[in-house]
Amino acid sequence: MSTPLSLTCTSLSFAWPDGTPVFDDLQIAFGPGRTGLVGVNGSGKSTLLKLIAGELTPSDGTVRVAGEVGYLPQNVTLDTGLRVDEALGIAATRAALHAIEAGDVAEEHFATVGDDWDVEERALATLGQLGLGHVDLDRTIGEVSGGESVLLRLAALLLRRPDVLLLDEPTNNLDLYARRRLYDAVSSWSGVMVVVSHDRELLELVDQIADMRSGEVTWYGGNYSVYEESLTTEQDAAERMVRVAEADLKRQKRELVDAQVKLARRKRYGQKMWDSKREPKIVMGARKRAAQESAGKHRIMHEEKLTEAKERLDEAVEAVRDDDEIRVDLPYTAVPPGRTVLTLLDLELRYGSRVRGGLDLRGPERIALIGRNGAGKTTLLRTIAGELEPVSGESKAHVPLRFLPQRLDVLDDELTVAENVARFAPDATNNRVRARLARFLFRGARADQPAATLSGGERFRAALAALMLAEPAPQLLMLDEPTNNLDMASVRQLTTALESYEGALIVASHDLPFLESIGITRWLLMEEGELKGTTPEEIGSMD
Repeated sequence: MSTPLSLTCTSLSFAWPDGTPVFDDLQIAFGPGRTGLVGVNGSGKSTLLKLIAGELTPSDGTVRVAGEVGYLPQNVTLDTGLRVDEALGIAATRAALHAIEAGDVAEEHFATVGDDWDVEERALATLGQLGLGHVDLDRTIGEVSGGESVLLRLAALLLRRPDVLLLDEPTNNLDLYARRRLYDAVSSWSGVMVVVSHDRELLELVDQIADMRSGEVTWYGGNYSVYEESLTTEQDAAERMVRVAEADLKRQKRELVDAQVKLARRKRYGQKMWDSKREPKIVMGARKRAAQESAGKHRIMHEEKLTEAKERLDEAVEAVRDDDEIRVDLPYTAVPPGRTVLTLLDLELRYGSRVRGGLDLRGPERIALIGRNGAGKTTLLRTIAGELEPVSGESKAHVPLRFLPQRLDVLDDELTVAENVARFAPDATNNRVRARLARFLFRGARADQPAATLSGGERFRAALAALMLAEPAPQLLMLDEPTNNLDMASVRQLTTALESYEGALIVASHDLPFLESIGITRWLLMEEGELKGTTPEEIGSMD
């Protein structure tokens, strides 16, 4: 007998309160194994997980789940006053166990414990598995980092042992070390798992990919690499079909013109015969009517063929994905080799981190800044950007610089995309702003969208456009976790944009595949309050 499906969505429909549709009659089912749910920002991936988890109610259709659902949302918020055992959901059981151990044999304690006598040992083992062995069960959430709170939420789910585990961008706020712990947990998961992520390393661990596009889902067996290969083959075939359909359309247009020329000649010949009255009028009238009928049939036949050819071309074009690329061929951003861009001298930062001695950034260098959460990477970038004063030492930029923070709070939500960019380039004309925005894929009415309505990927593009189109043009660009909340298409667009950027670059990120794709020339590790050089190989061996 086949294994019953554990999660089924039937005729699922959902729209936002303003009437914007997300799904209409969606059919999807997930069986045992790990499924990677991918798609562009705004395609409905997170919405689908919320519908399955019961956090949203569909306008129509049903969600059926065989067993319990565990859900890790994209933005984990935990009360900082909670104790760790409360966040794990074991506080009551643990308190009852301690009461029994202290000699209190009240019946309600045994009822609370049930069969879960080893809950504390399991909790500690799960925390250890996720690299949280140092976290005491009696500590409060306010004493752990943001990344640790994500892992605590995951630990709570693992302790519950749900039948279905839903993970929405689980690695967004995790450093390299925490990500590896999560990868191990995903690899060892034996139930049903649906994971929404842009993290390539995580998607390499899944058994199948569900690609959500235009409200429909296409399935691909295997991990993300297999999916990419399949997609490339499909797109090559689709582009060939476009070329075939274009050639057919040209041929049909040519045949229609040829047919019209022939019919025009016949018409002129018939008129000439009529004018010369070489045949009886009744014969010429019948010949004229027959010619008109024949001409009408020919015209209809060729027009139908032309319409069919246009429809085939439209279908072929629809099958080709629109993977537009950002173009950042901006003037005045180039930095000559050897020119000093940034100087750090005996820099002591707030919260305890420091850069001993001197550090120079020269020419169009590309620096990757890595390290654990809380190590001081963001503090260093904010100090270089002038947002924070150093405790001591000096940070001096020798060229115009711009800083894009994780929160993307450089945008004013009350303004449109075009108005936001104009704030950074007040001397630029409206036409110039719009022409440049088109290179960031904000064309026409898209440039008039209010910033508050943008998806995660659109918001990132708008913020990047505002900084890179600023005047004076930035010759040093600093990005803090730029791939957080970006789908794969947006990451590719960002990579293309940075490839064509000619200035110096500092990127703080935990996303190693992304860092390697943008041509990093120097790797810096912030560890134990110190900044030091490292290599990708050393990073890969760290635990």
